[in-house]
Amino acid sequence: MTWHNSLKLIPDAAVGTDSGGRILGAAMTWTLLVVCLLGPVDAVCAQETLGSQEFTFSQRADAPLPAAELLLRPVPDERLALADLEKMALVGNPSLARMGARVGAAHGNWIQVGLPANPLVGYSGQQVGSSGSAEQHGVVLNQEIIRGGKLQLNRAVAAQDVERARQELAAQQQRVLTDVRIAYYQVLTAQRQIDLTDELVRVGKQALDAADALFKAKQVGRADVLQAQLEIENANILSQNARNRHAASWHGLAAVVGQPTLPPQPLAGDLLGPPQEFDFQEVVVRLQTSSPEIAAAMSAIAHARAAWERARAEPRPNVYLQGLVNVVDNGIGGRPDGAIGVAMPIPVFNRNQGAILQAQHEIVASQQALAQLELDLQHRLAPTYERYANARNQVERYRVTILPAALESLQLMRQSYGAGEVSFVALLTIQRTYSQTNLNYFEALRELRTSEAEIGGLLLSGSLQNRN
Repeated sequence: MTWHNSLKLIPDAAVGTDSGGRILGAAMTWTLLVVCLLGPVDAVCAQETLGSQEFTFSQRADAPLPAAELLLRPVPDERLALADLEKMALVGNPSLARMGARVGAAHGNWIQVGLPANPLVGYSGQQVGSSGSAEQHGVVLNQEIIRGGKLQLNRAVAAQDVERARQELAAQQQRVLTDVRIAYYQVLTAQRQIDLTDELVRVGKQALDAADALFKAKQVGRADVLQAQLEIENANILSQNARNRHAASWHGLAAVVGQPTLPPQPLAGDLLGPPQEFDFQEVVVRLQTSSPEIAAAMSAIAHARAAWERARAEPRPNVYLQGLVNVVDNGIGGRPDGAIGVAMPIPVFNRNQGAILQAQHEIVASQQALAQLELDLQHRLAPTYERYANARNQVERYRVTILPAALESLQLMRQSYGAGEVSFVALLTIQRTYSQTNLNYFEALRELRTSEAEIGGLLLSGSLQNRN
């Protein structure tokens, strides 16, 4: 449904042709300017004549949010999008290269523990110093034969170390992506807040000029001028705060993507899109089935079981072979000869019983660690989901009820002021309320996007923290 309205901020009788009426009309231009600039997306300021008393605009009754028009602007293709930043982070974040190196190190250990023992070659000299009459000089060969499938079991244990390192890498990748998304929405929110607060400063300056003109025309008192000055100072504070937040958010984003010198630039994206749908129990199930933390814990259980199998195989003794060839034998007969030796430990006292018991308890500990992690994920999800639910509720209420009510209140106050029913200070107060409502709406949006990123990222964040 579309309705059209041609407004005169001040009735003709009130305006007349005197200079006071013209000044009073000029004082009202800033309020409609706010409506045009901060009003609904489909609100169009069809005619705007600064300094005059008549404005015409068209507005859809079912229009979207009042703050949307200022913030939703065509975005050039060259602006960085979230996907661009994610690609940059997956390449530039040093924590991923670090975790990737750990996977390579684990694979190297897997290769090493499965290799057989090297043979030992040495020299043997006997009866040395017998004046050459009985000396023997030969070559000794030693070889350890590893029995019981220990090499294969070693690799079975090491394979779980490789798998756990891979899951830790996957978890770190998710942390990086979550951090990028959180930082992205923080920058995007601050970017939009700068636009909003700058507009408030501009409108505030117009209001102050109008108040000065009204004061000189003795239409308002000194208190109105002071109030207008306070409003513009508050707007300046909000504008500077938005810039400081944008700078801090950008530095954080640049660090996460691994490019600390990345210059600030506009980001492409839709901050005002519909919220993601999350059900608490469904998220819990997803965490318990898809989280790399769960996969790493399950790998730890498999590691403990493989270590137990390896410990059980340890009592099966290895065989040590020794061969001796006396190349030079000055003893009886003077012909080369040799010797063979075979040895192995007898598991009488040490049957590796302590290590086996330890491995059994490690299995229990790893199983309980998995159960603990499942509970911990639900425990960590609870406050995050609460923030998500609260922020989603706030955003919905701002969209449906609060922002439209704030806009209507501003319009009614503008009309009342034009009719001379309320003071200039009252009009500024309503304008401040409307502006703060929009800022609160953006804060709720930022909290919503942050909690969505955390839940969608399986509660994995903090990629730059040192986890050893």
